[in-house]
Amino acid sequence: MRITVKTGIISAAIWILIKLSFFYLDISHDSIVPLVMLNILGLLLAIAIGLYLQKIRETEETNTMVDLKNGMSAGLPYVLMVSIFIYFYYTKINPDYYAHQIAENEITIEKMVNDPVALKKFKSEQGDAEVMTKEQIEIKLKHSNRQGASAGFTATLATLALLILATIYSLLITIIYRRIMFKR
Repeated sequence: MRITVKTGIISAAIWILIKLSFFYLDISHDSIVPLVMLNILGLLLAIAIGLYLQKIRETEETNTMVDLKNGMSAGLPYVLMVSIFIYFYYTKINPDYYAHQIAENEITIEKMVNDPVALKKFKSEQGDAEVMTKEQIEIKLKHSNRQGASAGFTATLATLALLILATIYSLLITIIYRRIMFKR
């Protein structure tokens, strides 16, 4: 197996273990921001370390496209493993997360709809809401809330975001390595 793929797999496994330890130790249970930031850092490190190890093992000079491909070969296993884990985490390990989020958001929606100032502001910001009644707005917002709060939606969104980020990171790290570290 290539060193870049191994690096991606190891980095994803480390992030998964951190996520599970946060869950089982009940650290930062309500906030997902620290784990999202660790996820982004894990992807960056997977690509940077994997490409670095690949570059120091190479005997021949490569071009930018080969380096970019090697960077992506570290990023893709990371993205796939993390995205699959996120789906199973929110469906099997912590299914209560979305029930809690939906309940909190519905309370916020009810407060907004029952506050005349907030409702007027919402109607002015949302063109289609101007002709809707308070009850119609509440039903629409609650429906949207339930649709967006699912493990499948989160996993799909994570996959897309991480793939875009992996591409950008691979490009940036390739440029940095070629221009600064591995000038030949």
